[in-house]
Amino acid sequence: MVYVKICGITNLEDARCAAKVGADFLGFIFYPPSPRYMAPEQAGEITRAIRAEFGDASPRCVGVFVDEPAEAVRAVIETAGLDLVQLHGAETPADVAALAPYAFKALRPQTLTEAQAAAENYLTAIYLSPPSTVYCLPSTPHLLIDAYHPRQMGGTGLVADVEIARWLAERCRLLLAGGLTPENVTHAIAQVHPWGVDVSSGVEASKGKKDHAKMKAFIEAIR
Repeated sequence: MVYVKICGITNLEDARCAAKVGADFLGFIFYPPSPRYMAPEQAGEITRAIRAEFGDASPRCVGVFVDEPAEAVRAVIETAGLDLVQLHGAETPADVAALAPYAFKALRPQTLTEAQAAAENYLTAIYLSPPSTVYCLPSTPHLLIDAYHPRQMGGTGLVADVEIARWLAERCRLLLAGGLTPENVTHAIAQVHPWGVDVSSGVEASKGKKDHAKMKAFIEAIR
């Protein structure tokens, strides 16, 4: 089983298609500089509609944040109806622990040494944070790895470093992101063996608008 997160959802039609073709997670960007940014109130309308339509089969809803205070994140969790939060900035292990059991950390390491140190720190914060029961569930990620970019936080289409990703995947439930497409995702899975994969730009028609055929092809390639 490889879990699938479709990130950068901005409208109900794309969310509904992602749910229908089998996405396990829907990602909503709450980082205003992003072209895929959504207001929490709009995201809440989508999450409520998806849950009303798909019930227990609904994908879990993930909010993506960059260096937001914990209080602000908690407010968005409530407004947008989120299940989990992805911390995609320079948040510390203490920041992750403060949002337990909802948070997991995205890493954008430039070297294996950097990834090893970060993984030790963040995984320790996750496992020692009460309540920690959510992190024991097999359907909850521990970390995400994305490709490093000096100016953009994500959605760049750049491919994550395979050696670093493989090292992380051997030690935690890792979401692999960075440059994935319907054409290369099975090769990436065979190289890294991640717990799950995360895609945004690789299934888009334009920034913020998904290509429904690509989403279907992406998940069919994995399944």
